[in-house]
Amino acid sequence: MASSPDVARTSSPLWKVVGASLIGTTIEWYDYFLYGTAAALVFGKVFFPNNDPLTGTLLSFLTYAIGFAARPLGALVFGHFGDRIGRKKLLVVSLLLMGGSTTLIGCLPTYHQVGVAAPIMLTALRLVQGFALGGEWGGAVLLVSEHGDARRRGFWASWPQGGAPAGNLLAAGVLSLLTAVQSESTFLSWGWRVPFLLSALLVLVGMWIRLSVDESPLFRQALAKAEARKAAQQTEQPPLVAVLRHHWREVLVAMGARMAENISYYVMTTFVLAYAVTHVHLPKQTALNAVLVASAIQFALIPLFGALSDRVGRKPVYLVGAVGVGVWAFVFFTLVDAKSFGSLLLAVTIGLVFHSMMYAPQAAFFSELFATRMRYSGASIGAQFASVAAGAPAPLIATALLKDYGSSTPISVYVAIAAVITVLAVLCAKETRGRDLAEVDAAQEAAAPAAVPAKTLTV
Repeated sequence: MASSPDVARTSSPLWKVVGASLIGTTIEWYDYFLYGTAAALVFGKVFFPNNDPLTGTLLSFLTYAIGFAARPLGALVFGHFGDRIGRKKLLVVSLLLMGGSTTLIGCLPTYHQVGVAAPIMLTALRLVQGFALGGEWGGAVLLVSEHGDARRRGFWASWPQGGAPAGNLLAAGVLSLLTAVQSESTFLSWGWRVPFLLSALLVLVGMWIRLSVDESPLFRQALAKAEARKAAQQTEQPPLVAVLRHHWREVLVAMGARMAENISYYVMTTFVLAYAVTHVHLPKQTALNAVLVASAIQFALIPLFGALSDRVGRKPVYLVGAVGVGVWAFVFFTLVDAKSFGSLLLAVTIGLVFHSMMYAPQAAFFSELFATRMRYSGASIGAQFASVAAGAPAPLIATALLKDYGSSTPISVYVAIAAVITVLAVLCAKETRGRDLAEVDAAQEAAAPAAVPAKTLTV
């Protein structure tokens, strides 16, 4: 599919698209990870104060996990409309939803003020966060993937992935600063609200940047083809139907590939905060600083591993990361149990190095599995449905295993099992490095047409 002159002239420069996607995803992940960090350190005391510390943390992580339940719904809704009307419009909506819900969390009354209504409102706002994030990831990475070329897609598409560690870095950094300058009572009284209220300002910045970029040229071409089919009285299949009917194998590959990546990340960045503070009895500031430094290192590594996937392939880089994180899980807790900042930092940093080897090529890898008119739906469904079984319960399962066994070994086994699932899924996939997305469109349209004559369509 050759680019038309009009598309070429109206397309934003790639660096501008990358910057807009990175800043937008950083803000959304800041909002999302802020909740996870606060769930580990604050919410158990503020919203569930009538329980022992570990049970309070468990209940807090339960509200954290509930947010993941809304992510598949977000993937379905945003994927459908993102494939129908464009990536850019849906990214603006997701940013507004995420920022608004995060700001409102900062305004919530506590359990002591309104009783059980406080955790109920907290849970409702967490569901809105999950719904927004379910639509954010697919749109952000596809906007970059569809603007870029096949030769360096792994590198450029990895930049929006950097929004995750950047958002975690920002969230942990703000909380670390507040805990350093405030007393425990002041922080629990009102200090924890400041990072949530800060989201309102960040959203305004993100909106201004995202509105300045153009829609994906590849999508505009696909939309023009869809309009031509409509004019010819052909009815186009809904993206969700087309994906599940013709590309369920690719969806399963994406879901399997997410298991080790998602579970390991939330165990090594979110659960580790609660583990280090309540089980190992390290200072809260020490745990936050370790995640802070490791996240900064990961942010620098992601584009490097993305570029490596352009040279050697998506699968080799991804497989090394999956195997590495499965083995490192057993070393990870041994280092954390050493009760020093250096050993904790080493544990989290090496864990995030292996995680980066999966996360960096993921954006290009998933983008290259689907055709343009179903790419938002396919990539989002594969990624977000997996998060319900992977990232959602990971801190909850890890906390429950620690509570039941009093040992980290079952948690390491849990991460290793996820790594085996991911290795098998990636081995079942074809290598996608160097694929021309226009050729993917042509091949998939020939194999499974997106439209059928209106008179033959049945419901």
